[in-house]
Amino acid sequence: MKQENKTWFLRGMRDGTPIMLGYAAVSFTLGIVARNAGLTAGQAFLTSLLNNASAGEKAGFTVIQADEGYLAMAIMMLIINARYLLMSCSLSQKISPETGLIPRLIIGFEVTDEIFGVQMALPGMICPWYTYGVIAMALPGWSLGTYLGVVMGNVLPANIVSALSVGLYGMFLAIIIPPAKGNRVIGALVVISMLASCAFAYLPIVSAISPGTRVIILTVAISAAAAYLFPVKEEDEHAA
Repeated sequence: MKQENKTWFLRGMRDGTPIMLGYAAVSFTLGIVARNAGLTAGQAFLTSLLNNASAGEKAGFTVIQADEGYLAMAIMMLIINARYLLMSCSLSQKISPETGLIPRLIIGFEVTDEIFGVQMALPGMICPWYTYGVIAMALPGWSLGTYLGVVMGNVLPANIVSALSVGLYGMFLAIIIPPAKGNRVIGALVVISMLASCAFAYLPIVSAISPGTRVIILTVAISAAAAYLFPVKEEDEHAA
C-alpha cells in the first residue's frame, strides 16, 4: 500500500470510529427487531453486512414478520432507500474521473447518511482509501451489533426484549425532531404521518391492509402531497 493511501485509510478509520460506535448501539436494537421477525443471528448478521440501512432493514424485517411477498419487499426498499440515489448523485461529483469501476462500486455500496456526511465534509476529491477506512470501522459495527441483538434477544427475559425493541424508534425520533423543530411544514408532516399511520392501523377496511402495504401507501401519498403543496424553491436549495 502506498504511503498516501495508508494515510487516507487511517484517516478514514479515525473518522469511522464514532460511526462504528453509533452503529453498534442502533443495530443492537435492530437485531431485536430481526429476532422478533424470526431471523437467526446469522441471517441478521448477513442482512446487515449486505444492506447497511437502518430504516430499510427495519422495514424489511416488518415485511418478513408480516409474511408479505417479494413485490411488497421490492417496492418498500425502493421507496425507503430512494434518498440514497440522490446522495450517490451528489457524491459522484467528488469522485475523480480517474477512479476505476471497482472503487466506485465499493463507495456506492456503502452510501449511508453518516458515511455520506463525512465524505462530503472532506475538501476536494475523495480518495477511495479514505472510504475503505471508514467502511472498515462502520460495517463491522453495524453487522456485529445486529448479530448480538439477536443473540441477546434469545437469552434475555421477554420484558427486557420488549423494552429494547423500542430503542430503534429513539433513533428515528432523533432524526426527525431537529428538522421538525426548525421547519413547521416538516413538523406538521411528521404529526400527520403519525396520525395517519395510527388511523390506518385501527379504522375499518384500511386496518385489514397488511402492515407493509400500509407503509408503502402512506409513504407515497404523504410525500407526494407534500412535494406538490410545499415544493422546495430553487433559492431555498441554494440557501441550504
